[in-house]
Amino acid sequence: MSLNYNIIVGLEIHVQLATRTKMFCGCELEFGQPPNTRVCPVCLGMPGALPVMNKAAVEAAILTGLALNCTISRFTKWDRKSYYYPDLPKNYQISQYDLPLAENGYIEIPLEDGTSKKIRIRRAHLEEDAGKNTHTLGNFSAVDLNRAGTPLLEIVTEPDLNSPSEVRQLAQELQRIVRYLGVSEADMQKGHMRFEPNVNLHITQDGQVFKTPITEVKNLNSFRALERSIACEVNRQLDEFLATGKTLQIGNKSTYGWDDVNQMTVLQREKEEAHDYRYFPDPDLVPVAVSDEWLSRIASRLGELPLAMQQRFVRDYGLSDYDAQVLTAEKSTAVFFDAAVRCGAQPKRICNLLTQTGLKLANEKQTTVDALGISPGRLAALANMVEAGQISATSATVIFETMTQTDEDPAQIAEQKNLLQKNDAGEIEALIEQVIWENQKAVSDAKSNPKKAKKAMGFLMGQVIQKSKGQANPKIVAELLNRKLMA
Repeated sequence: MSLNYNIIVGLEIHVQLATRTKMFCGCELEFGQPPNTRVCPVCLGMPGALPVMNKAAVEAAILTGLALNCTISRFTKWDRKSYYYPDLPKNYQISQYDLPLAENGYIEIPLEDGTSKKIRIRRAHLEEDAGKNTHTLGNFSAVDLNRAGTPLLEIVTEPDLNSPSEVRQLAQELQRIVRYLGVSEADMQKGHMRFEPNVNLHITQDGQVFKTPITEVKNLNSFRALERSIACEVNRQLDEFLATGKTLQIGNKSTYGWDDVNQMTVLQREKEEAHDYRYFPDPDLVPVAVSDEWLSRIASRLGELPLAMQQRFVRDYGLSDYDAQVLTAEKSTAVFFDAAVRCGAQPKRICNLLTQTGLKLANEKQTTVDALGISPGRLAALANMVEAGQISATSATVIFETMTQTDEDPAQIAEQKNLLQKNDAGEIEALIEQVIWENQKAVSDAKSNPKKAKKAMGFLMGQVIQKSKGQANPKIVAELLNRKLMA
């Protein structure tokens, strides 16, 4: 029996938009506040309370749709999605059903082999979030409605993803995009991004193709859980098919949860279809008409997107794909790097200073690289000193840290701390002669013992730099030492 299979995944992503207030009322959005203190008659679902649309949320959704290469609907409306759950006070959710705000787009994701893949976006629509049930107060459940009414952008891909790693890449790229646009903090620990993959297998057995029933894994809030739950679901569906032969034609779509402790998916319920929600237009909200002028004004805020910036850093600055990806993980770091290079510094040197020192300091201070107190021009000056051999890479780290505490330029700091390297060939040559005289065995190995030559050469260089108290330029030491040993 021959058996092969392809993994088919479509992803639903809920992104909490970083607006000041909720989607249909004036309650402020503040994470971590006491339960039920950011509520009003509208988000509590009180009779007679009327919703008012949050224009900032609509603009953030349109901006994201443009970044995802979607067609923006010039006319859309709000619909009521009816279902009962304790954290949904109105017993319906305001959403968009048949006229989404954005549709038919795509997102490019970087793959592990350095290429990219285009994933189609079916739709992106606005809706309001539900509240949160809690089960930790005793032998009863409680409801916190602070989150009820939070603006969510739901993004739905086509089933174009074919491995857990591709799904993770898409999720990470989408996180970069919404952060670059400023439409969401995308902090998964705060629930700003939640993922729901729809997974099934296309199994080829003895020349015949079978499709397993689709399962949706609900409310995943980490890249790790997303990737592992899909891998687990692939194995579960394959085992189920081999045991029962169940296929898409005879099996219902079902919903699974992720048990992070036991690292397994767990059946929750069979999936409802759209007609189960009894969608109908919300009579309390006017439709949304997007004019040319409004759309143009929103589009002017797009700017360069993260993958395009990453590819430009590789193409124009000669960085590795890994370095470019690290630098573009946060927009502020990427913009700061770009500005420093434009001040006349060598890109790879700036990259090293930021990735090896800047990001470490920013993490320790719980801030961003651009907020450390160093301007792009001062960082470029520091990079140029290293490139010219005036200071060592180790000294550059010391100077970088000092620059976060003072407005002095790097040359002043280097002089004050006695970190300037000695480039005087005559002075260095005198040290080399002294080291050669004191270490004849190492000199002999470096000259005539191929097995020990490299180690001996490193030892001699170290002795010279030690005698110079770390101030001799290693490049000049290596050049003069080689010349002496070959003489």
